[in-house]
Amino acid sequence: MSRRDVIACVPRSPRHALLTLALMLSLASAATAGGAKTVTIGGPFTLTAPNGATVTDRTYRGKWLLVFFGFTFCPNTCPTTLLEIAGALERLGPDADRVQPLFITIDPARDTPEMLANFTGSFDGRILGLTGTAAQIAAVAKAYGAYYAEHRTGPGPSDYLMDHSTYIYLMDTQGNFVRAYDTDAKGEDIAKTVRAAMIRIRQGAGDDAAGTVQHSRL
Repeated sequence: MSRRDVIACVPRSPRHALLTLALMLSLASAATAGGAKTVTIGGPFTLTAPNGATVTDRTYRGKWLLVFFGFTFCPNTCPTTLLEIAGALERLGPDADRVQPLFITIDPARDTPEMLANFTGSFDGRILGLTGTAAQIAAVAKAYGAYYAEHRTGPGPSDYLMDHSTYIYLMDTQGNFVRAYDTDAKGEDIAKTVRAAMIRIRQGAGDDAAGTVQHSRL
């Protein structure tokens, strides 16, 4: 696991560094101890789509999900990651119709549905930006083990950025966790492994992968 698997968009305080280290150790321990270990990542959520509609995890049953947590004011990590997800969709060709990328904001106070739609649409119209109440965002982030924290940059109410983890989570068509890609993953490799997971499911060999941490070292 690289240091960039959990990354701050701005310099971190010692407290943020300790929280980040704790999360990295937690993820690492889940992926070790006698090989891959089954852990619970993902689960029920209720959020708001760009059109204002309420969506849940069940809304996307039957689709492979690429789930990423970030925010529209993110200066570097989020745009780079969404570019790679867009690249993966392009390389998947017709198989991309079976995939739904979800960009879940960790900054619901500023990221309105309209802002999210404009932001994700600038990378690929198939990437869906979701928001919700602070409690809803906290719940879905906890379900996925996603870390985030506000980092103040000034005295004004909007003078802040967000530290956050940078994993992309691949979920199967039943909402089960398959694997996580780190911040080094490229669109070509994401497409390759997503297609391979689809083939395993079709061949009846996907059950062993679902729910198992397989951190990408692409």
